[in-house]
Amino acid sequence: MKARGLIVAALITLASPTLMASERPDHFKGEAAETLPQAVSNFSEYNEKLSALVEQDELTAAELHEVHELTYTLENALAKIQDELEDLAETLEEVHVASEKSDAATVKEKGSEYLETSRQLVK
Repeated sequence: MKARGLIVAALITLASPTLMASERPDHFKGEAAETLPQAVSNFSEYNEKLSALVEQDELTAAELHEVHELTYTLENALAKIQDELEDLAETLEEVHVASEKSDAATVKEKGSEYLETSRQLVK
């Protein structure tokens, strides 16, 4: 009877969506995205790889595994891009506020900082 109770408890635990989401094992690390240019490059390259796979009529187990692996690199790239975009939005807001106050020095300084980063996203 104790064994059956343990099995039921284990099944309930395994069925818990919260546990499954928070305990998702990381099988792969993916390519690093330590800089914005590296993140953008990885994002571009791995989106192309994903596109080639998902456009197929059917996916083999090996191809599904490949998709699984490459999503780690895409997640790393997106995380870095998201962090950089948050900072970029704050810098743009500084430019915006400085322009309202006719603060040319800040507009020039922060505007240049904004453009330096934003140009890494758009070529």
